[in-house]
Amino acid sequence: FFADKENNFWVVGGALFLSNLSANQLIGENESIYTDNMSVMAWGVSSVFAMLIVSKYFLPIYFKTNSMTIPDYLGKRFDGATKRWVSLIFLCSYLVNLLPAVLYGGAVAFTGMFDTGLLTEINYWSSIWIMVWVIGIIGTIYSIFGGLRAITISDSVLSIGILLVGIALPYYGFSYLGDGDFVNGLNLVLSQRTEHLNSIGGKNSEIPFGTIFTGMLIMNLYYWGMEQYIVQQAMTAKNLKHSQKGMALACLGKLLSPFLINIPGLIGVHLLTNLDNTAAVFPRVVGITLPDVLIGLTATIVLGAAITTFNAGLNSSSTLFILNIYKPFKERRQKEVNDLDLARKAKLFQIVISMVAMFAAPFILFVESGFYTYIQQLSGMFCIPIFTVILLGFCTKTITPFAAKSGMVLFILTYVIAN
Repeated sequence: FFADKENNFWVVGGALFLSNLSANQLIGENESIYTDNMSVMAWGVSSVFAMLIVSKYFLPIYFKTNSMTIPDYLGKRFDGATKRWVSLIFLCSYLVNLLPAVLYGGAVAFTGMFDTGLLTEINYWSSIWIMVWVIGIIGTIYSIFGGLRAITISDSVLSIGILLVGIALPYYGFSYLGDGDFVNGLNLVLSQRTEHLNSIGGKNSEIPFGTIFTGMLIMNLYYWGMEQYIVQQAMTAKNLKHSQKGMALACLGKLLSPFLINIPGLIGVHLLTNLDNTAAVFPRVVGITLPDVLIGLTATIVLGAAITTFNAGLNSSSTLFILNIYKPFKERRQKEVNDLDLARKAKLFQIVISMVAMFAAPFILFVESGFYTYIQQLSGMFCIPIFTVILLGFCTKTITPFAAKSGMVLFILTYVIAN
């Protein structure tokens, strides 16, 4: 579950960056730029501030209290029931939102880059189903047999590929727009349809400017400091110092990531007109502008990013279930539990939830609000109550366990009714 806590800061940084960078972002953010503007890049750039806060204040608390999971901390701060409730909320979040969305995003990207429908003479719906199951099966096998150690090492290797693609994609994209001249292509993007260049969102934008300092800050603090599958990557470090350095390295990656995540959407604005499926902007731009070798490399990166985020979600889900639900249940019934049994049950649990996610993922295609909006709406339902309880746990000792549990339940019910 924790890679024997032997990872240095290079491995931790790569794991944090790649666990965050998934096909969801590549598909969703480029779609937002194509339909709106560059304001969506605020998700990545503004997250650096939150990451530094997490590194300075949150990680020392987790290491000091020896909390292996976020519910572990809440169990020590409040009570065992709070620990179980939060574990269940995390599991619901991963099963409903994270795992299906990662599979769907990877399937859309891979299908678009290689136009698998034309190659195999099957329709788009069937192509999505096939790619969802390919990614899901590979990811499940990798997670079950490799564990978190294998996942973090593969993340570090993929980071190198991300850097190469992040340099190549803007170069070839602008050159294609400029008929072989990079400067002409860049000037075209800077001089025409400039409304898409605006990074300061208005009231009707997907990311209004004011939300950067309010709701977005809360979401980023939650994600980098309280999201189980992210914190679990940081907790694989040898010690607090390596964990903090790894977080700082991931900050650098987030500052550079717009070259890969956001520029393709701008290129797509000028390259693709009247696109019916706007979620296909990123793969279409890659397939049109890059040489065959780099298309293959990009496909590898996208597939690897989808698999590694899926793996991290699977591993964290089994960690929460085994350590916070299954093991305490067995101990309460005074049954002996050994590590081999826990490992077997963890693998079985990963197979079950991966199957559920693979069946659910293709149906995201029919969400009317758009892929990225769908992800953020579901995230808000689960992350805000957990964020509130953890933050109050950090700041005060007067909040009771009953108040923590009732607050979480009330928020989720209200959120569901309101949306």
